[in-house]
Amino acid sequence: MRANTIRERWTDRRPATNAWCSIGSPYSAEILAASGYDAVTVDLQHGMFGVDAAITMLQAISAQAATPMVRVPSLDGAMIMKMLDAGAYGVICPMIETAEQASELVAACRYPPRGIRSYGPSRGLLHGGADYVDHADDTVIAWAMIETRAGLANVEAICATPDLDAIYIGPSDLASDLGVPIATHPLPRALDDAVDHIIATAHRAGLRVGIFCTDEDMAIDMISRGVDLVTVRNDAGLLRHATAEILQRITPPQP
Repeated sequence: MRANTIRERWTDRRPATNAWCSIGSPYSAEILAASGYDAVTVDLQHGMFGVDAAITMLQAISAQAATPMVRVPSLDGAMIMKMLDAGAYGVICPMIETAEQASELVAACRYPPRGIRSYGPSRGLLHGGADYVDHADDTVIAWAMIETRAGLANVEAICATPDLDAIYIGPSDLASDLGVPIATHPLPRALDDAVDHIIATAHRAGLRVGIFCTDEDMAIDMISRGVDLVTVRNDAGLLRHATAEILQRITPPQP
């Protein structure tokens, strides 16, 4: 089966880099996948597109070396299975707040007897190879997203979920729920403490940790804390940032 680049980075004791697609364009997804990222995530929760566009984006990513992942809109077993059948090698599930929800996520990502994933790998076979079904359970990454007070309170139980691979921290929603400003670096104290707690708890349980970062400085900080995967901005954010930087450099100062 085609390897999961993220797992290869972890085997080499290196953090993985992840791009994030909120623009519904196979071309922009392909550009990110060809730019050197270890993974590219298609965001079906907040991205400005639907399932059909997401599948074409996964096809574009699959043409490159980057590992294709999807953030699904919610804890919906049918959607999770559909995205895995479409070739996603990782599923990031938002708003996980209990161990029971984490177990539902894991079950949807694993074939029987480890889970309840229905057979029908479609693009999974095209992307992964003829032996996809034999190795999918150990290749696909199930990410439980912690981004609420409830998820933070239950993080130890969530991390103890059998067969869960990783925790993905959503700092903006977590900041909002904690009543502090939306995540910018350096993080507000309450959010910073929460992030450290999640990282430590997940690592004690043998899980990996990913996080969405607002800028490069935050990503460097998170890597120094042992985070295993970092995302720096989404594609729309990268476009805004690059555009603002260019305009600032080429626009003459006002008299």
